[in-house]
Amino acid sequence: MTTVVPAADGRGLAVEEWGEPAGRPVFLLHGTPGSRLGPIPRPMVLYQLGIRLITFDRPGYGRSDRSIGRAVADVADDVRRIANALELREFAVLGRSGGGPHALACAALLPGRARRVAALVGLAPAQAEGLDWFEGMAASNTREYLAVRRQGPLVSARLRSVADRIRADPAQYVADLSAELTQSDRRVVSDAGMRRMLLETFAEAFRTSADGWIDDLLAFCAPWGFELGDIVVPTMLWHGANDTFSPAGHSRWLADRIPTSTVVVQPGSAHFGAFDVLPDVLTWLVQPDSAPGARTSQRL
Repeated sequence: MTTVVPAADGRGLAVEEWGEPAGRPVFLLHGTPGSRLGPIPRPMVLYQLGIRLITFDRPGYGRSDRSIGRAVADVADDVRRIANALELREFAVLGRSGGGPHALACAALLPGRARRVAALVGLAPAQAEGLDWFEGMAASNTREYLAVRRQGPLVSARLRSVADRIRADPAQYVADLSAELTQSDRRVVSDAGMRRMLLETFAEAFRTSADGWIDDLLAFCAPWGFELGDIVVPTMLWHGANDTFSPAGHSRWLADRIPTSTVVVQPGSAHFGAFDVLPDVLTWLVQPDSAPGARTSQRL
């Protein structure tokens, strides 16, 4: 059942809960574009792990009201408001793809409440020094981000047109997406359950507009509003080595700047391989913490 939680400025945030109601709380921040509908792990997996999974539409997506000019950092206050409404003192945060930078914002800005954080196949800041931001990125994503950087809000009209086509036929969007997928990603997306969840989440993402998508891209290309060096909670960075939507170099760059990070770059996996590792990442997220500030780094 979808509930609506008021943000600090009165906006509505559409929230969904999954899994074990009395379980250990984990926020799952969706991709770009995406929605609170997932994709998420199967209910049996969540019950077996004892996870209370909380998802919500970022502003402008699905049933959540838009927040014009939002920065990546702004998600932290939305997560805080939802946690307060659900009477959660502590929780873990997991962000996939476009949810990755937002998860890192929670790590930096909610250290007393976000006890562990994971960012899967995420992005580095557009201003990342020493990183070739577009190296290894698919042509479609490169064009999209270059257009946002050069045109800013003027790119909105094109994205609204694309969103209208996706809303009318999300299945065609998934089919078009498959053309740029690696073999390992095609295997993940070919699963009937996964395709159904993708169709549902894309349809819900553009329920009323493309505003969430537009605002995500603008936020990624602008300063994020927090410092990576302020992250002091255990943070996992996972990436498929063959990812062409957000290349693995982004997680490697982030790992060098987050002192409490564990980084895993998995051979043979790509962007949608993040769904395969969700159960293992969720298990890590709800582990008891070791000594504060300890850093582990694993490069596979």
